[in-house]
Amino acid sequence: MNSKTQDTRQHILHVGYELIVNKGFTAVGLSQLLKSADVPKGSFYHYFKSKEQFGEALIEEYVHNYMSRIHPVLNQNDVSGYDCLLDYFSRWLNVENGVCNANKCLIVKLSAEVSDLSDSMRVSLAKGAELIIGALASTIQRGIEDGSIDEMNSSMVARQLYQQWLGASLLNKLMQDQTNLELCLLTTQQRLRSNS
Repeated sequence: MNSKTQDTRQHILHVGYELIVNKGFTAVGLSQLLKSADVPKGSFYHYFKSKEQFGEALIEEYVHNYMSRIHPVLNQNDVSGYDCLLDYFSRWLNVENGVCNANKCLIVKLSAEVSDLSDSMRVSLAKGAELIIGALASTIQRGIEDGSIDEMNSSMVARQLYQQWLGASLLNKLMQDQTNLELCLLTTQQRLRSNS
């Protein structure tokens, strides 16, 4: 793809993300997306065969960017694995920063909505979740090795923590307050240092 072509595709994905993270996938019609992105229908279909394929590309782009943003958070030099994890999870509470927060997470937004509508989008979301769980497991393992996290099964605990944070994020959206995310941060601290 030449740079103009890549720029147009990226522009559609960027505008689509902003619309979908606020309204949901099914609530955003193709005409609204085209109007907001200021591109003709032919341009959309040049890059994406369908809205579903656009959804897959959007999820893959989101996960790629998300992993790029969280890598430096989970792999800080001269910082314990425990402190890296607390930094990461604390960012879920920060509504203003778009790095990890619950209100801007496509996985939180789309998991329940599209899992029954599109198998290919469900698979893209599941792959993204697995990448995130893997990154958390690596940081937990690092914390075990540096002594900042209790001895535990890093893969299992990473999965449990991610499930817990997704659930708290959904309750955050439902209740419109941070209480469940704050409680989640406290239980995360306790889970990682249960022997302390």
